[in-house]
Amino acid sequence: MTRPLRLATAALTASAALLLTSCGSDDKSSGNDDKIAGAEQGGGKSSASPSESPAENSGRPKTKLPSDLTMTFESPQTSDPVKKAVLTDNAERMRAVNAAITGTDPKSEGIAFYNTGKALEASATWVAKFKDAGLSLTGEIRYYDRQVTLKDEKTATLAFCADEGKGYTKKKSTEKVNKTPVTKNSYVAYNTQLIKNSEGTWQTSQIFSTRGAAQCQP
Repeated sequence: MTRPLRLATAALTASAALLLTSCGSDDKSSGNDDKIAGAEQGGGKSSASPSESPAENSGRPKTKLPSDLTMTFESPQTSDPVKKAVLTDNAERMRAVNAAITGTDPKSEGIAFYNTGKALEASATWVAKFKDAGLSLTGEIRYYDRQVTLKDEKTATLAFCADEGKGYTKKKSTEKVNKTPVTKNSYVAYNTQLIKNSEGTWQTSQIFSTRGAAQCQP
């Protein structure tokens, strides 16, 4: 994932104790990324939605994750169908990055579908870093405090937090999981920009992140 996203700037090595996932993001990160865990905590007006997925659409790729990686998205209560669509496509974007990293989407079809512009470039770079380091992802990651702002009919921003305290990297060749303690840097703030394309998909065009952000701490 992305992420553009903090993922693009993190230095991945096999000895790294923990690296963010997602989940996989691929944007800029301001802080030390020598470890990353995964779990999120939502506000009182949010509801957990681990199965949040886009409406059945013939043109949409099916995003699958390995059984040992869970991504949960807490969505704010809203009746606005446009905001719901933004939240859904963002969740699929985050899943798509991690699916490419873990190998359940080896052709990165989801990344190309849910990203564009700088976010697409950053996502591809992030996935390549994991591949070069021989690393995959495992554990749990939750996303919370997801707030959508609609700029116009085709542009929106989405800010959210990620708790990576239970998300880890693992060596593909040995399946060894790199576990590290939870610290303030396990919590990441994301700010993303999305554009609705001609097919109706809200693609992430830019994504920025701040590791250890105060507003995301438990």
